Amino acid sequence: MRKIFGASLAALVLAGLAVIPSRAAITGDYLEVRNADVWTGPCFANSEVDLTGKRAIIAWKINHGSWQGTDLSGLAVVAVVKASATLGDPYRNPLPSESVLILDQKANTEQRAALVNFAKSRAGKLLDHVVRVDFAPISLEVGRGADHGMDVLKAGDLVLVKTRSLCNGDIMCGNETVYYPPLTKLDHAMPAFTEVSSFNGRGLGVVWDNQSGRSAFIGTFSD
Repeated sequence: MRKIFGASLAALVLAGLAVIPSRAAITGDYLEVRNADVWTGPCFANSEVDLTGKRAIIAWKINHGSWQGTDLSGLAVVAVVKASATLGDPYRNPLPSESVLILDQKANTEQRAALVNFAKSRAGKLLDHVVRVDFAPISLEVGRGADHGMDVLKAGDLVLVKTRSLCNGDIMCGNETVYYPPLTKLDHAMPAFTEVSSFNGRGLGVVWDNQSGRSAFIGTFSD
């Protein structure tokens, strides 16, 4: 009888624990920008497919939390990707891709390894082939309230991204939608307008300075 009662009690305890919401181990802000519109209509998307959209800059700013036991609060990591096809196109394979990782120079050796592991876990196969790792001061300023959508990403002199919220003036064909979803898992994502997107680093055999496009996502993540 004691064994039955003990087993029943254990089951109740486990059931009770199951309904207690777990606190996310890591939370932060996210910015993604590509060299093709992500908020667009079929007419524009079809004209760009496999011609543009093969490059992306992805940034994670960890506000609070740890990754696999290493505290990453206040640190950031940026991935710069060059793919084989338009990212998000369901009919073409963007792999293999090459990438450069930029790690927050404030991170110590253990944190740098954790940042690499974190970025790879979020972006998956896009970061299978990291050709270069750089270290730089990274800042991601996230617009709040009236400035919502106005994000600014800086990674030393390697990366600069500026965004703003989409507005009526950005509508061109009238049937715009989120044509390409974000490249990573997010809690919340919103398309935004890219005012500046530049990469001036080594490793990918190409640099760029793109202006004016409906090509960004801003959001939040947790794990």
